[in-house]
Amino acid sequence: MENVKLIKNLKKGKESAFKEVYFTYYDKLYNVAKRFNFKFLTPDDFVQESFLKLYNKRALLKEDVVFEKQLFVICKHIIINHINRENKVIPLDTSKLEMIEEDAELESLEEMRIKLYFLIDQLPAQQQKIFTLHKLENLTYQEIAAITNLSEKTIANHIYLANKFIQKKIAGA
Repeated sequence: MENVKLIKNLKKGKESAFKEVYFTYYDKLYNVAKRFNFKFLTPDDFVQESFLKLYNKRALLKEDVVFEKQLFVICKHIIINHINRENKVIPLDTSKLEMIEEDAELESLEEMRIKLYFLIDQLPAQQQKIFTLHKLENLTYQEIAAITNLSEKTIANHIYLANKFIQKKIAGA
C-alpha cells in the first residue's frame, strides 16, 4: 500500500492495514529492541508495546509524513521511556518487604490512578489531549507541538491550566 492509503486505512482501524504493518515491521522493530539491554523487557515486549501504541494513537498519524518514520518515532519514544524508567528503579531492601502491606498499597495506587483519569476526563478536549501526551506519554512540548500544530507556548499554557485544575480538585477532595 502506498503511504497515504496505508495511513488512512490505519486511521479507520482496518485490520488488513494493521496486519500489513505488523508483518512488514515486526522484524525491524525486533532488531532495534535487541540492541538494548532492558532489565525488565524482552524485545517481544518492546515490539508489542510499539504496535499497541500505534493502534491507540492511530488518529494522530499524519498522511503527509512517511509512515515508517512515524512508526520509528513511536518506537524511539518507547525505548527512551523504558530506559529512563529502568534507570530510576531502585533495588528494594528485601528485609523490609515483610513490613509492606502490598495489597493495601496497590489498592491505594489504583484508586489514585482512577481518580486521576476521572479528573483528566473533566478537562476540555484539547487540554486533555495535551496533558495526556505530556504527562502520561512523556512527550516533550516540541513533540506535542509537532503533533497538534500548536506553539510550544500554547502547549505549556494548556499543561499549566490542566495541572492547576487537577491540583485544585485534589486539594478540595
